[in-house]
Amino acid sequence: MKSLSIVVPMYKEEDCVFPLVERVHEALSDYAGKWELVCVDDGSPDQTVARLNEAQEQWGDHLRVVELQRNFGQTAAMQAGIDAARGEIIVTMDGDLQNDPGDIQRMIIEMEERDLDMLQGWRKKREDESTRKFFSRQANRLIAKVTKVRLHDYGCSLKVYRASIIKQVRLFGEMHRFIPVWVASVTKPERIGETVVDHHARQFGESKYGLSRTFRVILDLLVVFFFLKFKARPGHFFGYLGLGMGVLGSLIMTWLVMVKLFLGEDIGSRPLFMVGIFLLVVSLQFITTGVLAEMMSRIFFETSNTRGYTLREKLSDDEEGQWFTPQPAGMDETTAHDADIAPK
Repeated sequence: MKSLSIVVPMYKEEDCVFPLVERVHEALSDYAGKWELVCVDDGSPDQTVARLNEAQEQWGDHLRVVELQRNFGQTAAMQAGIDAARGEIIVTMDGDLQNDPGDIQRMIIEMEERDLDMLQGWRKKREDESTRKFFSRQANRLIAKVTKVRLHDYGCSLKVYRASIIKQVRLFGEMHRFIPVWVASVTKPERIGETVVDHHARQFGESKYGLSRTFRVILDLLVVFFFLKFKARPGHFFGYLGLGMGVLGSLIMTWLVMVKLFLGEDIGSRPLFMVGIFLLVVSLQFITTGVLAEMMSRIFFETSNTRGYTLREKLSDDEEGQWFTPQPAGMDETTAHDADIAPK
């Protein structure tokens, strides 16, 4: 059985620490492989860290505590936990007891049987307020339509990954909502699946999310779309906008010139004249921005170790194959071997 790391970002979850650790141990009591629980405190102002340290003393060093200097947000905390994880399989889940650790082993087995790189939890029966569920469903539909990664529930934190895949993804800002989309940038979307998981009502504390989250999702979605489509060719994004405005501006100016030459009408005071000039100027700015963005993109790829592709698995020296050594004409393998071992 492959080694397992469970990553749990926590913020102001002091009352959840001991129940969470106990439930994880119960769920993995019969797990055949090595496992660890990585709890990341995201700068909690309460006693979350103290409770985690107490739990570590009680349960053992396989409960690892990662403490951030201040509150960086759930995405940064999740990334810190993934960076610290040592298992071949990584599971992420919330620390508020709404995810059920009892689903973990089943999800691992299902991911292996379906030969997936990531298995996303689907809270089919959510124990949340109806308003929050409504906006969440709308956001999920919008994300699926824009990104083409077809899932029902992007927001569920209970996910199972192959470590070799998720460690190729870097999470910033509040991009934990789009982890399946980012994973699709390093593997095939067909290797990302979902499965129904249990969801429990919140027992302690209060939700960290409000309706304002919906608007942030829309803004983040624009960023995700840009990076997925134009990360390696940003000049195309700005170029399309620039060329489109340039063509429209040119058509307007051509029409006005014809009006001036053939109809003899004054065009200097027409609003359409100013619109044409504006479109041509903005077009030039977009195209120039695209050239600069293209130069910055090339500098980024050339100066960093980032590649424009990802390997399924890193090849060992034996798998990479041997060099072909040409032999002189008329020399068979036996002769060539004798020649190699003959005294010089």
